[in-house]
Amino acid sequence: MAAKKSVLALLTSVGLLAATACTSSSNGNGTIPKPGRLTTTTAPGTAEVDRITWALPYGEPTTLDPAKIGDYSPQTVEANLCDTLTRMNADFSLSPGLAQKVTWADGRTLVLDLRPGVTFWDGSPMAPEDVIHSLERQRDPRTQALYGNYLSAVTSIKATGPHQVTLRTKGYDQTLPKALATSFGAVSQKAYTEKAGPAYGTANGGLMCTGPFKLGSWKTGNGITLERNDAYWDTKLKPKAKRVAFQFITNNNTLTSALLSGEVDGTYELPPSSATALGKAGNGAVHLGPSTQNVLLIPAHAESPAADRKLLDALSLVIDRDALIRNVFGGDATTLKSLVPPLTWRGDKAAAQFDAAYAALPDVPKPDADKAKELVAQARPLSHPLVAAIPAGDQRGLQALTFIQAAAKKIGVDIGIKQLQPTEMSSLFYDPSVRKGLDLILTFGYVTMPDPSSYVAESVTPRGLFNWTGYDNPEVTRLLDQARTSSDPAASAKAYAEAQALFTPTTPAVFLASTHERMFMNERISGAPTSFAYMGMPWAAYLGGTGK
Repeated sequence: MAAKKSVLALLTSVGLLAATACTSSSNGNGTIPKPGRLTTTTAPGTAEVDRITWALPYGEPTTLDPAKIGDYSPQTVEANLCDTLTRMNADFSLSPGLAQKVTWADGRTLVLDLRPGVTFWDGSPMAPEDVIHSLERQRDPRTQALYGNYLSAVTSIKATGPHQVTLRTKGYDQTLPKALATSFGAVSQKAYTEKAGPAYGTANGGLMCTGPFKLGSWKTGNGITLERNDAYWDTKLKPKAKRVAFQFITNNNTLTSALLSGEVDGTYELPPSSATALGKAGNGAVHLGPSTQNVLLIPAHAESPAADRKLLDALSLVIDRDALIRNVFGGDATTLKSLVPPLTWRGDKAAAQFDAAYAALPDVPKPDADKAKELVAQARPLSHPLVAAIPAGDQRGLQALTFIQAAAKKIGVDIGIKQLQPTEMSSLFYDPSVRKGLDLILTFGYVTMPDPSSYVAESVTPRGLFNWTGYDNPEVTRLLDQARTSSDPAASAKAYAEAQALFTPTTPAVFLASTHERMFMNERISGAPTSFAYMGMPWAAYLGGTGK
């Protein structure tokens, strides 16, 4: 590869999603949305606002430690607190963040040129040691970090100048610079983090970052309040809101009432039932945006009869996805043919190759109850009803699972529904003990960066965080590793396409849909991004008053 190649120059030039809007199509080919209905952002808010109240419909975060967050609520909050080395934009493109330049000096050397003049909330300057510590602690087992795998190819992280950090790697890793735009690339102050220890990121331990807002208060069971960082380094993004208060509202009816009354100004992940009620609200509007979210039905562990691929194929054959999208998601979704939605690679240089490979996958199956019954007869016998989990109070999940339950009954498969408290539901993704006694999980997952291979690897490789059934295909693992380590976009796309063709029909999962982002915002404020990119960007810093 070229001796000097600026990663950000390449990534910024092509957004992962077009800035124009899209309309959904839920045909069997899982086609990419066409221009029309969706937008990536809202009109800028121009006036200062004393306080904005925002809902967290998935409940209270268990932590805000960037190394440990992997769910909707914590990422919604933390994205406004801890800046990342590169920054996600509303159109899913990447731009400079705490690192003003990211460069592969050669195939084994990634150089981060840090932005001078950045300070933490306490006024102390950000130094290379803070960046090194933030990255290194993610591969320390004591941290229990979620993203240590991103450092698997990294052999050393060292300061190579007063504003420079250099990562030496075993070889080229195209995932690494992209990951710097996620919470993996968030920078915390070394001294504060070490002092806080395991409490870092909790209500008691707090945070120390460089973001546009600082953690004001966290009252367990009540709410989280962020306060504006008036010394924020990015003067172009100085927040207009002095405070942002988050409320934990998991009941759909309560959320709808709070938004209609103006008690709460807005929310992401607006439930479809609330969207219907708020569609004609006089005090605000529902906004739809493009997304990389995926809805999957997956077995909880290898011992469950639900891990039998024949049973999963039977469920796949009896679920009418078009009806599911129409009746549960209000039409705001597309069908899904594999683990990763096509919008994930929208801005890749080899997007056409990715698209062709996705199009070549078998079409989403049409309902066929007779064939599904044949597969059930061939599958592992069911000695008891399957138990499927969703978060308590999640009406969208309940409706979707009830729909699936009714479809399964047609082929003699009984599914019981267990509603878990939001914190328990969040924990089950990372704690096997929580999944005991469960058979199926209805997940609303998402891809956080423009790199399908790294996301898929977490589900289909032996060490994958979400590989709960022990799925292991050495050829898939080899191809995904090749996709990750190739510096040629075409070669990387080819390797991923070959892996996709292998894991799609064999990995234990039922691919259901890719939903659009749905957000409500009161008319008194504006500026919030409407795309799913909000999960990885300081979205609240864009909010301002409208004078209404």
